[in-house]
Amino acid sequence: MSADDRIRSILIAGGGTAGWMAAAALSTAFRPDQCRIVLVESDEIGTIGVGEATIPPIQLFNKILGVDEHEFVRATQGTFKLGIEFVDWLRPGERYFHPFGRYGDDFGLTPFHQQWLRARTLGSTTPLDAYSLTHQAAYRGRFEIATPQSPPVFSTFSYAYHFDASLYARYLRARAEARGVVRVEGKIAEVVLRPEDGFVDRLTLADGRSIEADLFIDCTGFRGLITEALDTGYEAWTHWLPCDRAIAVPCARVEDPTPFTRSTARKAGWQWRIPLQHRTGNGHVYCSGAISDDEAHAILMANLDGAPEADPRPLRFTTGRRRRAWNRNCIALGLASGFLEPLESTSIHLIQTGISKLLSWFPDRNFDPLLAAEYNRLVDAEMESIRDFLVLHYQANQRDEPFWRQCAAMPIPDTLAAKMEMFRANGRLIERQYELFHPPSWLAVLMGQGVWPAAHDPLADTVAPQELAAILGGMRQVIAQTADRMPTHQQYIDRFCSAAAGQPIKAASAG
Repeated sequence: MSADDRIRSILIAGGGTAGWMAAAALSTAFRPDQCRIVLVESDEIGTIGVGEATIPPIQLFNKILGVDEHEFVRATQGTFKLGIEFVDWLRPGERYFHPFGRYGDDFGLTPFHQQWLRARTLGSTTPLDAYSLTHQAAYRGRFEIATPQSPPVFSTFSYAYHFDASLYARYLRARAEARGVVRVEGKIAEVVLRPEDGFVDRLTLADGRSIEADLFIDCTGFRGLITEALDTGYEAWTHWLPCDRAIAVPCARVEDPTPFTRSTARKAGWQWRIPLQHRTGNGHVYCSGAISDDEAHAILMANLDGAPEADPRPLRFTTGRRRRAWNRNCIALGLASGFLEPLESTSIHLIQTGISKLLSWFPDRNFDPLLAAEYNRLVDAEMESIRDFLVLHYQANQRDEPFWRQCAAMPIPDTLAAKMEMFRANGRLIERQYELFHPPSWLAVLMGQGVWPAAHDPLADTVAPQELAAILGGMRQVIAQTADRMPTHQQYIDRFCSAAAGQPIKAASAG
């Protein structure tokens, strides 16, 4: 690649979480004299802003940007997240927890959970949760970030964040603009394509201004303005994930925030609860073919912790993905690239990995189609793996409402069927390349949803029963003692990252 072929200008269409994450990352990779980065957004266009819960890889994204963790939590009214509690998903009255981090420690010749399964055949009734430091801390309402002095069991511990997505966008905007990103206020009126090859040439704004660039990043949400202009196409997954609407509303905080997200199954969908420092985020994801908008609204409003603090916001979506996230000289990020409901808090993560994949396969102005093909292959594989994980929650249920019976009876992707069949037979977990969720996550949800193995790995039998009992007992004791010694979640926030200790923070509008 010659210097003349280098990308010299990038135009990010749309702000919000996706746009400013892209701007912050790209301005970390390039100095202003190397590449001009412009972000176009309109204060008149609101963002979706429901992505307030994350998963652990966001720690790496923030670290690459040089973000101070406590400053970031304080600036975004954030709290810490140790996992997700699923209420009534298997059947009413049942609940389980999907913790971050690992269960126990592998020993013998098999993964840890195989030894735990073998212990059950010997009469043990100790739940798998007892071997998760993350779970034990979550249900005690405790939290602590590991230090070099922390006990070795913290190697099994992991966490993410809850935060106000609009405040996160504002926080990243300040960092990006300090690094030279230019924000342009305006509405996009037209996407102009080059007649010779169909690449994007420029965007025309409503006031007549035109902005050219070499590379375009589409962060315009469900509208996907540039992606639609390129006739990219969309692959819908509604036959596997039938929910197509949501209502979101914040409510007053009425208690110390829990260090976990809660997902509660409802008549024809589910409700999220995300505790922040200043309020609680809530939403109801549902299938419009199984319940009316009015009833969905009533269910949500009847199940809030505190008084609502805004009017409920309705959302409509179609689960699925663009047929090509990278098309010609445009990369779609966030909702512009597709949508998977936020059941496992993957929305912000998919923005993050889209950005990291772009940086790994960054083009020059020749836009080698091999780069786009590899980028799209990786994006597709990751989205399919998340899709399968979400479908598992719906298909493996024992509820007795029409919506849930339909989900239990639906055909599922072959990749998911093979994984479930193997686990039912012997507790082994098929791992595929580029999967986001690793065996501990699959263990939590498979068994939480009532999918239990009929047998265990025979190699687990090589550990003597007395030795097995002693090792497991020692693990439980260390985990329980470590969780008990942690400060409460609220105490940790008060000490290190309370937004109330500083200047009040208000969300900035974003487009």
